Amino acid sequence: MILNLRSLTTSLVIMLSLGASAHTAQASSSSLSSPLQDTSSQHQDTSSQHQDLTLEPAFWWAGMQNPELQLMLYSRDFPSLPQQLKVDIQGHGITLKSLEHIDNPHYLFINLDLSQAAPQTFELVISSTDLASKTSASKTNTPLYRLPYTLQARVKGSRERQGFSNKDVIYLITPDRFANGDTSNDNQADMIEQVAANSPSNPSNPYYHDARHGGDIAGISQHLAYLAKLGVTQLWINPLLENNQAQYSYHGYSITNLYRVDPRFGSNEDYKALVAKANKLGLGVIKDVVVNHIGSNHWWLNDLPSQDWLNDATKTPLNNHESKPDLTQSADTKSSTITSSVTSPRFTSHRRTTVQDPYAAAQDHSDFVDGWFTDTMPDLNQSNPKLATYLIQNSIWWVEYAGLSGIREDTYSYADKGFLAKWSKAVMTEYPNFNIVGEEWTANPITMSYWQKGKINIDGYTSDLPSLMDFPLYEKLIASLNEPESWDTGFIKLYEMLANDLVYADPSQLVLFEGNHDTNRIFSLVKENIDLYKMALTYVLTAKRIPQLFYGTEVLMTSPTEGRHDGVVRSDFPGGFANSATNAFTGQGLSEPQRQAQQFVRTLLNYRKQSPALQSGDLLHFVPQDGVYVQFRCVLNALLSAEQKAEALKSRIQNNSLTQHNACTQPSADKVMVIYNKNDKAVTLDINRFASVLGDSGAATDIISGKTVSLNQAITLPHAGVTILELKPNSKSKSPLNAGLPSRQDSMLSRNQANALTRAHTNNSAINLAKHSTQKGTQS
Repeated sequence: MILNLRSLTTSLVIMLSLGASAHTAQASSSSLSSPLQDTSSQHQDTSSQHQDLTLEPAFWWAGMQNPELQLMLYSRDFPSLPQQLKVDIQGHGITLKSLEHIDNPHYLFINLDLSQAAPQTFELVISSTDLASKTSASKTNTPLYRLPYTLQARVKGSRERQGFSNKDVIYLITPDRFANGDTSNDNQADMIEQVAANSPSNPSNPYYHDARHGGDIAGISQHLAYLAKLGVTQLWINPLLENNQAQYSYHGYSITNLYRVDPRFGSNEDYKALVAKANKLGLGVIKDVVVNHIGSNHWWLNDLPSQDWLNDATKTPLNNHESKPDLTQSADTKSSTITSSVTSPRFTSHRRTTVQDPYAAAQDHSDFVDGWFTDTMPDLNQSNPKLATYLIQNSIWWVEYAGLSGIREDTYSYADKGFLAKWSKAVMTEYPNFNIVGEEWTANPITMSYWQKGKINIDGYTSDLPSLMDFPLYEKLIASLNEPESWDTGFIKLYEMLANDLVYADPSQLVLFEGNHDTNRIFSLVKENIDLYKMALTYVLTAKRIPQLFYGTEVLMTSPTEGRHDGVVRSDFPGGFANSATNAFTGQGLSEPQRQAQQFVRTLLNYRKQSPALQSGDLLHFVPQDGVYVQFRCVLNALLSAEQKAEALKSRIQNNSLTQHNACTQPSADKVMVIYNKNDKAVTLDINRFASVLGDSGAATDIISGKTVSLNQAITLPHAGVTILELKPNSKSKSPLNAGLPSRQDSMLSRNQANALTRAHTNNSAINLAKHSTQKGTQS
C-alpha cells in the first residue's frame, strides 16, 4: 500500500496485474495520450513492484452546475515518461478533455467534461505505451489499470439547499471533547496517537488536556435530541477529517487525508448518517474546512506532486523515491519531531493587514500568506491551479456527499486571496442558497470587511464570501462588560463599535459568538458573574447577526482567563464521558447556578426560534446612560406595496434619516426591547425616552419570567442584569402617517441604491454647509 491509512470509501485502491483482462464494456469511448514534455530531470523508479493506485475524488455526481471534473491519480507504477501513458474512457456522454502532469511522474491529472453525462458507472482504462516502436501501427499498449468510476444521481433539491441564516443559532462542538459514544473506536492500529493512557483517571496531568479523549460522531448523534431541545438549529463541528499526527491530533486542523473521516471519530458513512439524523430534528450541520494548510503526515508529504505544491518550496525538497514514512512507529507524544522531508520552514508573520495594505512591501505580504503555522502544518500553495481545483472540488464533494448546510472556513485570509475568490464563488455558484463563514481573527472591522461579498475595495478585489466571524464586536462585548461605566468606558464602547457596521457590505450576515475553541470561556472572562454572563449571551442571541454558542457555555464551563489554554478550554462536556461527576444532558449533579444558566439559555433560544423580530428585524439602540443600555429589535407584521416602499425610500432620503423608517418607529411592528443594566443597586428607567418606539403600548411580556410588565410608568430595575420584553402593537392604533412604512430589512431595496442616494443627499448638504461657512467667513 502507498499508505496504510486510506479507506475504500474515500480513496480507490486497485490491485491489478499487468496482464489485466482486455474485456471492454459495450459503450462509447474516448482516449488521450499524455502530451510530450521534457522529462530529462525526472527520476524513473524501477524498484517498485507493487501496483497500488489512489484516485481522488473516488466518485462524483452527474448534473452538477460545473460539468468539469479533475481526477487526481497517484501510482508508483506509472511509467517515468508521461508521454507513455494512455487513457481510454468507456462510458456514455463523457468527454476526456486532457491529461496533465506536473513535476512528479507518479501523479496523473485527468480532466473530464460531464455536461452530457447521466448517472452511471464507467471505466477509466489506463495503459502504458511502448515508445520504442517506430510506427504507430506497431506500438503496443500494456494495460495498467481498469478503474470503475461512478457518477451518482444527486439528491432532489441538492442545488437549492438552504444554508444557515439569521433564523439559526449555531452550536460549536469540539468532537473529541463532547461525548464518547463508541469506545471501541478510541484507538486505531493505523493511527499514531492513541487515547491518553492517563485519561479521566488523572486529568490533573497537564498533558492530558492536549491528548485525545475519545469523543466521536456517535457521541454527538446520541445527544442530538438534547441539542434540539436546547434550541440551537445548526451544528458547527471542528474538523472530523483524519489527523494522523504524533500529537495534538484531537483538534482536527492538521489534516492528513482530505477525503476521510478520522476513524477515531467514525467513518464517512457515520458522518453522513449524523447529518441526516440531525436534519430530521431540525438541525443543520456546518463543516469546518481548512484550505490554508495540511498536516505534516499527509500522504502528499512523502512524495510531493510538485516543487510548488507547498509554499516555501526552497525548504521542501521533493522525495520521489520509494521510501515511505513509518506510520506504525510508537509515537513519543511529547516530541515535536516530524517524519517528513521538510526542514526549517518559514513561519507566518500573522500580519494580516499586509493583504490589503496599499503601502505593504511584497516581502511582508509573502511572509504572512506563504509562511507556515507550525512545522506540523505545511502551508499549501493555492496558486497552483491543480491544487486549487483539488481543494475546490473537495469542499463541494463534502457538501454534496454529506448534505451540509454550511462551511466554516478556517484561517481565511492566510490563503492566496485570488484562490479564495475562486473557491467561494465556485461553492456559492454550485449552491446559490448556501452559506460560508470565514475566520478572520482581527479586532479591526475595516480589515474584516475587506473579505465580505459586496464590499467595494479600493484595490478592486471582490469576494463571494457571504459571512465572517465577528471578532471586532466579540472583543468589544467582553471589554464593555468588564469595564466600569464612564463617559468613554463600558457599554459606550460596544455602542460605538456597532456604529462601524457602515463599513460592511452586509453586517447582518456576520456570525457573532460568545466564545469558540480558540477563546477562553465566557463565564470565566466575566469573572464568573452570572448577571454579566446573561448579558453577554443575550447580546449575542438578540444582535442583528447570526449567533453562535460554544458547547458547554449553557452550563457555565470555565477556563483560565489569560493566555492560550486550548486543551482546558476544550474540556470534556459534563456527562459525555464515563464516570462524569455531572451530566448536563440529564441535569444530574448540576449546581443550582448551572441549572439556572441552562434554563436561561434554553428559554431564550426557543423564544428566538419563533421570533421574527430577533431573527430578521431592524435594530434601534439608544446611547447608554448611567450604566443602562437599551436596544430594540423590530419587524413589521404586514407586507408593503411597491408604492409604499418607494414612498418610504423617498422620505428617508429627503429627511436624511437612517432610522426614520426603521420598523422600530412603526406602530404596526412586533418589537423586542432588551435592557442591559450594570447597576448593583435598584435604578428606575424613565421610559419616556423610548416613546418613539413604545408608542401607546401599555404592557409587555418578560420572555424569561413570563410576567407582565407595565409600560405606563417607569420601569424599576432591582439589580444588575438583563431584561427582555416582548411588545405587541396596539390593534386599535394605526397612524395614517406611519402605517405601512417599511423597515430597512423589509424594504427589499439594494444597499448600494440606498447608500448612493444617501451619499448624494449628504454631499449636497455638505456643499450647502461649505457655502454657508464661506459666506460667514467673508462677512466676519
